[in-house]
Amino acid sequence: QVQVVESGGGLVQAGGSLRLSCAASGSIFSFSSMAWYRQTPGKQRELVATITSGGSTNYADSAKGRFTISRDNAKNMVYLQMNSLKPEDTAVYYCNTGVRVGRTFVPSDNWGQGTQVTVSS
Repeated sequence: QVQVVESGGGLVQAGGSLRLSCAASGSIFSFSSMAWYRQTPGKQRELVATITSGGSTNYADSAKGRFTISRDNAKNMVYLQMNSLKPEDTAVYYCNTGVRVGRTFVPSDNWGQGTQVTVSS
């Protein structure tokens, strides 16, 4: 199993940038697809971006052109660079491992604590 700890959230003004980090443990990390999700109160968790073990990426429409997911397998780290942030990006952000089944990314049950991102207008 892959365990994760997210960090890097904070308060930023609209138009600003943040870089989220996800420290992952587990010997299978380098073979695992990873993803960033976000969740706001009262809403379902939303998939933001995914990255395969080989580095192929996929983004939600809301993230395309502004967010970049990356990974460093040597350090067991996953990152989410977020630029041109908007107030609607405000959420708790989580990373997780998972598998793609058809067009659906299915996350594991091992969620971390997440990191809060707040974008002020």
